[in-house]
Amino acid sequence: MIAESATLRGDLRSDEPLAPYTSWRVGGPADRYYRPADLADLAAFLGQLDPAVPLLWLGLGSNLLVRDGGFRGVVVHTHGRLNVLERLDESRIRAESGVPCAKVARFAGRHGLAGAEFLAGIPGTMGGALAMNAGAFGGETWERVVAVKTIDRRGSIRRRPRGDFEIGYRHVRMPEGEWFVAAELALEAGGDAERLTRGVRDLLARRGASQPTGVPSCGSVFRNPEGDFAARLIDAAGLKGLCIGGACVSEKHANFILNTGGATARDIEQLIDTVRRRVREAHDVELVPEVHIVGEPT
Repeated sequence: MIAESATLRGDLRSDEPLAPYTSWRVGGPADRYYRPADLADLAAFLGQLDPAVPLLWLGLGSNLLVRDGGFRGVVVHTHGRLNVLERLDESRIRAESGVPCAKVARFAGRHGLAGAEFLAGIPGTMGGALAMNAGAFGGETWERVVAVKTIDRRGSIRRRPRGDFEIGYRHVRMPEGEWFVAAELALEAGGDAERLTRGVRDLLARRGASQPTGVPSCGSVFRNPEGDFAARLIDAAGLKGLCIGGACVSEKHANFILNTGGATARDIEQLIDTVRRRVREAHDVELVPEVHIVGEPT
């Protein structure tokens, strides 16, 4: 599966439990787990990896459900390793894919750069935000992207302009066999750093006031249907507080499913399916999950 090499500087493990790395705190083990030292090390690792082996990219583990049987392949964990965050010029910053979105928002604010504040509402890393065009508070990730860096299975790194991608609501179509490793964001220079920093803090406070905190969740489970809100539809169907095992629909925000203690991935997946069915029956609306479900059942 992987050619062992003294040139690799990252952390390679076998049969690594994934629950500690996901925001739901569920999921079975990965056959192999690699946490690269940096982007160059990641390129070296991929260059030695059998191209037939399934690959899963992991950041903060939000919007991800790993089934209880685990993942039959290699997990690449970028959070805290692909962590370069820098100002490129007067109005552009570069963030690697392992940097949390909220950290990007705070960094931009401290440098007087406006336009990234909405990122404070996205509970993941830049890699995940790029992959799904994540949004919050009326902003979307790709509204600010001018170029990205991608990496392929051979470890080759490319810089691609925004125009190479088809971008939609919670969807990005990209060249097959490539993954995001960095983004260049264009922002507005000349802002008041103190005001922008205060604005980011206010958005984080709004997020904490309107969404459940202190209990494992993945963020929003379903996309908002056009012209409506998934949370409203779920609430109107009388599903707040509905539980299967240790998985429950939040009483505070109906588009959140919580691990209230001891939930399995199977509990959560069954609750997702039940909510979709009940909303379809009540409203004739098909909810589309944002969450990415991977791995094998038990």
